Amino acid sequence: MANRITLNETSYHGKGAINHIVDEVKAHGWKKAFVCSDPDLVKFKVTAKVTDVLDAAGLAYEVYSDIKPNPPIENVKNGVEAYKKAKADYIIAIGGGSSMDTAKAVGIIIANPEFADVRSLEGVAPTRNKCVPIIAVPTTAGTAAEVTINYVITDLEKKRKFVCVDVHDIPIIACVDPDMMMSMPAKLCASTGMDALTHAIEGYTTKGAWEMTDMMHLKAIEIIGRSLRASVQGDAKAREDMALGQYIAGMGFSNVGLGIDHSMAHTLSAFYDTPHGVACAILLPTVMEYNAEFSGERYREIARAMGVKGVDSMGQAEYRKAAIDAVRSLSKDVGIPQSLKEIVKEKDLDFLADSAMADACRPGNPREPSKAEVIALYKSLM
Repeated sequence: MANRITLNETSYHGKGAINHIVDEVKAHGWKKAFVCSDPDLVKFKVTAKVTDVLDAAGLAYEVYSDIKPNPPIENVKNGVEAYKKAKADYIIAIGGGSSMDTAKAVGIIIANPEFADVRSLEGVAPTRNKCVPIIAVPTTAGTAAEVTINYVITDLEKKRKFVCVDVHDIPIIACVDPDMMMSMPAKLCASTGMDALTHAIEGYTTKGAWEMTDMMHLKAIEIIGRSLRASVQGDAKAREDMALGQYIAGMGFSNVGLGIDHSMAHTLSAFYDTPHGVACAILLPTVMEYNAEFSGERYREIARAMGVKGVDSMGQAEYRKAAIDAVRSLSKDVGIPQSLKEIVKEKDLDFLADSAMADACRPGNPREPSKAEVIALYKSLM
């Protein structure tokens, strides 16, 4: 079987990357941008770093900021109507996963109006047309939505998240500018960084993993493992490194999938509005323990990438424990809660497990879980 790799067409990395937006817009002949960004980024003038560049170049745009964390279906519906009203011909998505995911859904529906009900896009979406051109400008070092073929929308009515997988939604251009990430508060830096680490570890151990994605995921683990602590403290070089690390993780997992950590985290975010990165981080060491026996020698390489010394002299049980301990230590050091006792209620476990089992990330897990096992994993952290 052939392995497929899908990446975005063009990426700019490093300080000043957003200045290349003007060159790309002019080269493509686009006329008006639909700028998707969340209200806080607009309020604190992070969005303005990009719109100032547009203003200086005399480029037309309209801002859409009706975007909530864990973006609900209503954000997408409103965004589609706002895009049409704006008479735009491309999108600039500025923000974390919420802005990016909303932009992708809007862009897909505009180009494929037969999928106006965003629920119809769940799973591997059978769209025919590439979405509206998207320029993605991340403001967090975590989701890597600027380089992935995935987006996640929340169905508030059913209290569940659903994952949409579509090669047509990938942004054409990514501007990964660390200056756009410097205003991240420590908690957001920690949670999005741990989300990126989860992407890298799950991508490296998923059923679909292969050599090309392995090198991406191991390098991402290495960068994140050495940089996240300092990044949370506000170190500029570490934040620049995290911007790259999360992007490399996205290149990999977008092409091979994830696992039950993300399946379980998605339902926590939808049901309790838990920040996605926090949910992923709390679950990660426990899910790694669950998957250890089904991951061959891969935990040795995870431990090595996390900076553990002497892994080549360790036995299998020892290096597996070392990898899990290194991840748990990083999580604690950056202030991630270590249990679900303040989040999950026992009466909700049946629903949470059903949602996790139905999630599009579950089939990629190296170990096939049962509903009872998913419930037991949740309970072990309560």
